This record gives sequence, structure tokens and C-alpha cells, in this order.
Amino acid sequence: MTLSFFDQFMSPTYLGIPLMMMSLSLPWCLLPSRSTRWMGSRIIVMQAWFIVGFMYQLFIPLNREGHKWALILTSLMMFLLGLNVLGLLPYTFTPTTQLSHNLGIAVPFWLATVIIGMRNRPTIALGHLLPEGTPWALIPVLIIIETISLFIRPLALGVRLTANLTAGHLLIQLISTAVLVLTPMMTTVAILTATVLFLLTILEIAVAMIQAYVFVLLLSLYLQENV
Repeated sequence: MTLSFFDQFMSPTYLGIPLMMMSLSLPWCLLPSRSTRWMGSRIIVMQAWFIVGFMYQLFIPLNREGHKWALILTSLMMFLLGLNVLGLLPYTFTPTTQLSHNLGIAVPFWLATVIIGMRNRPTIALGHLLPEGTPWALIPVLIIIETISLFIRPLALGVRLTANLTAGHLLIQLISTAVLVLTPMMTTVAILTATVLFLLTILEIAVAMIQAYVFVLLLSLYLQENV
């Protein structure tokens, strides 16, 4: 019974064929495309309003050099948002619960920001490893600590997203299993548990949206240090 709770995190296969690529491409298929009409539909207008608001909040602290990342970071935000929210549907697989997938996204983006900083502003990029006014005795220790914290950043990005989504999926499955078990024995308790499950599902939808935003926001902060 305990092992079955983690079966939902296994990569889906059909006749031995991995379906991971299908899971990754599904969010792009569901996004509405712009039509040739003068006036778009309500869904397209809401999508455009959301993207503009997101870009405004994200790129205010960045200079013009950082604005070149607007398209790729916005696309990443929409991609993660689609994966996280669609993964809450029944009988679906959430790729963002896989640490390897999240690290595969976090490491290249983090490495790109570091390379840009080393290429364009090497003095300032290396200056983050040693705060100004540090005593001479603490310089070797602080350089080691700051270097370790720099290389931990992509790991923290991937683990944060994986842990939050995995914990939410496990809680939903545990409580839904409790509802099924309690229904024939204690109906009142089962109804209360189902209410908690409904509230938890709403919370998980909010967590799925927030985690996608936090992932891209932290990437923009790393970019801000290097442009």
C-alpha cells in the first residue's frame, strides 16, 4: 500500500515506449493561438493580460541587456505552469515531480547566467564571491562558502520545485484514500475529510502556479546579478 503511493511518480510507458515527450508537449498543444481577427477571444485576451503583467513584474529590476531574456523566461513560465496545473488532473503524470527533469531545466539556465556574467562583467561577477570589507582572516573561508552557494543554486531550484509538487501530490492521494476508506464506516468523518481534500486541491493549484513563478523569478534574480 505504501509503495503504491509513489507509483504516480513513475515515468509513464506504453508497450515499452516512454511517454515523457508526450507529457512535455501537451501544455503547448493546449495554449490558445492568436487568430487573424481584429478582436481576439476572451481566452487570448486573458492570456495576453497575464503574460504582460508577468513580464512587467519580472523585468522591472533588469536593465536593457536583461530584457533580451523576456521571451525565453516567459515561455519557461508558461511551460512550467502548464505542467504543474495539468499534473493535478486525475490519471495524469507530472514531469515536474522528477528531479532529473527539473535539474535539466535549472542547470542550463543557471549556467547561462554565470557565463554571461563572466563574459560581460568578470570583475563584478567574481566580486560576489567576496563581500567588501571582509577581514583578511575570513577571506579564504568566505570565498569557499560563496563558491559552494553559487554551485548549489541550480540544485536548490530543482529540489524546491520537485519537493513542493511531490508533497502536494502525496497529500492529495493520502487524503483521497482516507475518504474512500472512511465512507462505508463513518460517513460524517468522510464528508469532513472530503471537504479538507477539496480545500487542499485548491491550495495545490495555487502552489503549482506559485512554484512556476518562483522558479522563473529566481532565475531572473540570478540574471540580474550578471547583466
